[in-house]
Amino acid sequence: MVLNALRGALGFLTRLPVGADEAGWEAFRRTPATIPVVGYVVGLLTALPFAAGLLVTFPAPSIALAYVLVLYGLTGITHLDGLADCADAAIVHGDVDRRREVAKDETVGVGAAVALGFALVGLALAALALADRPPVVAVVVVLVAEVGARTGMAALICLGDAAYDGMGASLTGVNRGRDLIVVAGVAAPVAVVLPGLIAGAPDALPASLGGHAPLAPAVVATFLGALAGAILVYAWARSRLGGVSGDVLGAANEVGRLLALHVGVIAWTLS
Repeated sequence: MVLNALRGALGFLTRLPVGADEAGWEAFRRTPATIPVVGYVVGLLTALPFAAGLLVTFPAPSIALAYVLVLYGLTGITHLDGLADCADAAIVHGDVDRRREVAKDETVGVGAAVALGFALVGLALAALALADRPPVVAVVVVLVAEVGARTGMAALICLGDAAYDGMGASLTGVNRGRDLIVVAGVAAPVAVVLPGLIAGAPDALPASLGGHAPLAPAVVATFLGALAGAILVYAWARSRLGGVSGDVLGAANEVGRLLALHVGVIAWTLS
């Protein structure tokens, strides 16, 4: 069951060739704790361009570009599409039904174009800032941001109500608040354990790799930033769409990651 759910999660949330099928999907949608597990996988893989700095010195813009390419090459643009649909719904005048109609419309509007541009530029700028930091700092922030963003998505599935029939309903309808306990347990290694280990051994790494600097607060700030992004999207969706949808989940992931990366960079810089 668990392996089937993880295979379903990887097949649905990434482009990894894991052989996703109906059985995997059914197991996945009933096991939201697999979503932060995907965050670990995606976080580690997308951190590779920064980790390469431990071996060879690459220009920061090249590292930032590689990160963006690896991220969307690995995960696809489904979540970006959700962000775009939510952005179009956000700028339309009308009631909840009108916003839902616009969100379902496949036409790319001005709101979608602006949101996608902002998201991609913001992501590239965050990656550029990380590329100028010690490699270990960048790897840790990228990993924690990805796990945090996926945890926020899982939290919306566990706690939210569906706005209408569709992807959101197929996920929220079979999960409850108590499922968030397992989700939190899966996220705990980066949210609680990792900051504790770093705080307990501040001199374990040389300064060139990110040691001798208070990285633990940045880890906590990064994770909280990701959750804050999900909360902001959920608050908007609940008031404007009436609840969670597949688009809302995608937007929460994108906004959570973006906010987490910038908060992490700022927290480490100011520490």
